[in-house]
Amino acid sequence: MSQKRIVRAAAVQIAPDLESCEGTLARVCQAIDDAARQGVQMIVFPETFVPYYPYFSFVRPPVHSGADHMRLYEQAVVVPGPVTHAVAERASRHGMVVVLGVNERDHGSLYNTQLVFDADGRLVVKRRKLTPTFHERMIWGQGDAAGLKVADTAVGRVGALACWEHYNPLARYALMTQHEEIHCSQFPGSLVGPVFAEQIEVTIRHHALESGCFVVNATGWLSDAQIASVTDDPALQKALRGGCNTAIVSPEGQHVVPPLREGEGMVVADLDLSLITKRKRMMDSVGHYARPELLSLAINERPAVTAAPMAGAFSNFHGSLSDEPQRDTASLEPATDD
Repeated sequence: MSQKRIVRAAAVQIAPDLESCEGTLARVCQAIDDAARQGVQMIVFPETFVPYYPYFSFVRPPVHSGADHMRLYEQAVVVPGPVTHAVAERASRHGMVVVLGVNERDHGSLYNTQLVFDADGRLVVKRRKLTPTFHERMIWGQGDAAGLKVADTAVGRVGALACWEHYNPLARYALMTQHEEIHCSQFPGSLVGPVFAEQIEVTIRHHALESGCFVVNATGWLSDAQIASVTDDPALQKALRGGCNTAIVSPEGQHVVPPLREGEGMVVADLDLSLITKRKRMMDSVGHYARPELLSLAINERPAVTAAPMAGAFSNFHGSLSDEPQRDTASLEPATDD
C-alpha cells in the first residue's frame, strides 16, 4: 500500500497595512515565519492582500475615489520586483509554498493578481482575475486565461481563483481538468456583512466536493480603526464588517478544522491527500463522471495583447479563434515565471 501524503497547510486572516506596501509585506513575511515554526508547508493569504484590497471603492463614489486610486497605483506590486523577490526568498528559506494576492501594476493598469511561489522560491503561477466584480471594475483591468493553470509544486497540484471567480463554473472546471489537488481561494473579508461569510461557506465547500480536492481559503480582516480610516460614516462602516471565513475544507466538503470568522489568526490543518482518491472513486467530474462527447470546455489560453505583427495579428489577438486544434487542458504544463 502506498504511503500517505500529508501536507500541513495554513490559511491566514490578518489585516494589511493600509498606509504602505512595505508594512503589509512585513506582515506577510512575519506570517510565513510564524507558520514555519508550526511546520507549515503551504500558506495562503487573502485576495489582493499586498498592499491592500481597495475597500474604499466599495463605499465611496468614483468622483471621490481618485486620490485613493492613485495611492493604490503608487503602492501596487510590479511582478517581478522587490515584493516578489522578498516573498520568494522567504518561501525558499522555509521550503514553503506561498499563495499571495496582490494588486499588480502593469504600466498604466492595475490587476487583481494571484501569485503561487513553489517551495524553492520559483514563481510558478501568475494569474489575473478574469472579471472584476461590480465596484472593482473601476479599479482593475480584466485578466485572461493564460494564467488559468494548475502548478505541480512541492505539496502537490495547486490551483487558485479569487472571490466571485468561483461563480464562474467554467473557470473552476478549467482547473479541475488539470487535476488540482489543493485549491487556494482568496476573498477580501471585512466586506458586505455576515451574508458574505455564508456565501463563502457554500462556495468553498461546493468546489471541494465537485472538484474532489482540498480547498484552503483565506479572507482578510480590518480593525475598527482601519474601518474608520476608510469612512467616517457609521452606515457605510457596516458595509466593511463581516464577510470573514478563513477555512480549510476536505474533498468530502467538510471543515478539517473550525473556520475563523472574527479577528486575526491562522487556520492550520494536516491534509491527507489520499482523501482525494476516496472522493473521486465515487465521482470524478473530469474522469469517469464526465461525458466529453456531450459536454466539453474550450479555453483561449493566449495572453491578451494590444498589438501583434501583421502576419499573425488575426490569430494572436485576445478572443480570436485559431485554426490550430485545441490542446487537452489536462496535459498543460504549469506556468512559470523567469
